Amino acid sequence: MHIHILGICGTFMGGVAALAREAGHKVTGCDAGVYPPMSDQLRALGIDLIEGFDADQMALKPDVWVVGNVVSRARKPDGSPKFPLMEAILDAGAPYTSGPQWLAENVLQGRHVLAVAGTHGKTTTTSMLAWILESAGLQPGFLVGGVPENFGVSARLGADTPRPLFVIEADEYDTAFFDKRSKFVHYRPRTAILNNLEFDHADIFENLAAIERQFHHLVRTVPPSGRVVVNGLEESLARVLHQGCWSEVRSFGSAVSDYSSSGEPGDFEILQQGRPVGRVQWALGGVHNQLNALAAIAAAEHVGVAPADAARALGQFQNVKRRMELRGMVRGIAVYDDFAHHPTAIRTTVDGLRRQLQPGQRILAVFEPRSNTMKLGTMKSQLPWSLEQTDLAFCHSGGLDWDAREALAPMGARAQVAGDIDTLVRAVAAAAREGDRILCMSNGGFGGIHAKLLAALAKPSTPAN
Repeated sequence: MHIHILGICGTFMGGVAALAREAGHKVTGCDAGVYPPMSDQLRALGIDLIEGFDADQMALKPDVWVVGNVVSRARKPDGSPKFPLMEAILDAGAPYTSGPQWLAENVLQGRHVLAVAGTHGKTTTTSMLAWILESAGLQPGFLVGGVPENFGVSARLGADTPRPLFVIEADEYDTAFFDKRSKFVHYRPRTAILNNLEFDHADIFENLAAIERQFHHLVRTVPPSGRVVVNGLEESLARVLHQGCWSEVRSFGSAVSDYSSSGEPGDFEILQQGRPVGRVQWALGGVHNQLNALAAIAAAEHVGVAPADAARALGQFQNVKRRMELRGMVRGIAVYDDFAHHPTAIRTTVDGLRRQLQPGQRILAVFEPRSNTMKLGTMKSQLPWSLEQTDLAFCHSGGLDWDAREALAPMGARAQVAGDIDTLVRAVAAAAREGDRILCMSNGGFGGIHAKLLAALAKPSTPAN
């Protein structure tokens, strides 16, 4: 089968491309404004990438067009289609489908699917769970919205065993312009993690209740022999389960949950119904990763991995690219890259880094409100709270329809705003001094700011204050 993927460089669609390629299909694809790590992975797989969405790609004549949710029927100001290829596909009556539907029909059928859902921590928890199962010799397939360092790829089919396992990051964002259900309703998991839930995706969800409804749609698809692993600290998830649950439930996080922990995020004991069953000692920081670990351990136990074995496996877990990834160090100044973009994720990421630093070391947060929710300004008032533990904050305001300076005004002189990347880089480099930790946060490529910062810091003219 030849599939051509529209929007191939998104983390999900790039993973679908990798799985299709591994399964022996011919894969081509198109996108605009590609950036690593997905573009690097696709090229390494020998997948041809076409820039843009021009209609002349119809000449490829694939067996099916797989349409990412970046594609729409939108029009440019002059009235021409933003995605002329999609218009041509529709005019020709050519066969097309969504990424989640293609995945469900061609990869997930016949497998025990372990799905990881939640507003935050999906990628990291999915990677943890896949690594636990790999360490147990179960050779799972997986699809992760990033690149786990333990595997080096974001997706693989896994072993063809009598009970093949597949771990998938289960996103609540909609499937495609022609299918407005959340992606995760396609996956039919036997094990489902509900990691956390708060308001996000203001561009498609009216309120939190609307997202809770989608999460309950996921719960409805879990069979009676399945397991729902739920964060016991989240009132929103309690409301989801209160709508009905027909599977075994295991909770984590609270003192009275089935799975809890005792100790600091870098070294903690796993408690199962109050009884010590394992210990996690690792390089990761942050309470959020402690909770992610509990969720992964509870899910792995459902497919036969003892908590003690799961905890030992996590001791070798190497995190995910773009999750507190050290991009370089110049003159004692470290530059990190992280995917955080929601205010809660920004706050927990900063907290995790703060816990690892010595007294006197500073955090310089560099971020761009790039997600659809943040670009709308829905959560702009939460930014000062999310950056509370930073020493200085630098915001890239390019493309925003709201006033970032006004939103960050409660931070006073600790916050600076720039409308372009180069100005932002100069401001950060001028403020940085030896021992600082520069934390860059974006769900996009951020204009290659990491390399630009390292280059600017290396210049002799840049003061290391």
